Amino acid sequence: MPKVGMKPIRRKALIDATIAEIGQTGSLDVTVGQIAKRAGMSSGLAHHYFGGKEQMLLAAMRQILTNLQLRVRTNLRHAETPLQRVHAIIEANLDACNFDPDVVASWLTFYVQAQNSAEAQRLLHVYARRLYSNLVVNLSHLLEQPHAEHTARGLGAMIDGIYIRHALEHNAPNRDQSVEIVRDYLDLQLSKIRDQ
Repeated sequence: MPKVGMKPIRRKALIDATIAEIGQTGSLDVTVGQIAKRAGMSSGLAHHYFGGKEQMLLAAMRQILTNLQLRVRTNLRHAETPLQRVHAIIEANLDACNFDPDVVASWLTFYVQAQNSAEAQRLLHVYARRLYSNLVVNLSHLLEQPHAEHTARGLGAMIDGIYIRHALEHNAPNRDQSVEIVRDYLDLQLSKIRDQ
């Protein structure tokens, strides 16, 4: 079995520490030193692997987005009908691992970072376009195109909104309740449009 070098291990430790440190502070007001300390290494080593705090934050978001994409692909493999595929996308986007308080805090700081960072904005755009296109492709088998697009925008807004609520409210819906709320919206849209 090939040996894993220290570089990927240390990079992962720094990414995990970045997510945890953001979760602890709830903001972008973290330093490379704090992140490095949490990862058990020096600030100099952290700078060596990432160059600076913004690159660490972007790497953390890339990791979260990669995990999300893998969850979507896994869920879609088990879905056969267009409706099952839409449900699979909803459930992947509201996966239990995304309800970890540190991950929720990272999402919120990512949105804030996207206001001033072109790279964060690009990553956010990729995430939003991927969610929207995955939903539209499958909803278009259930609804006419304009209704599929409208419903996809609503589902995306609800998913993002749930995480904002989860970050800001102590009694926000849990993961199962959140999935049920989004599915109820989907069912309402499907029945409303079919009844027209």
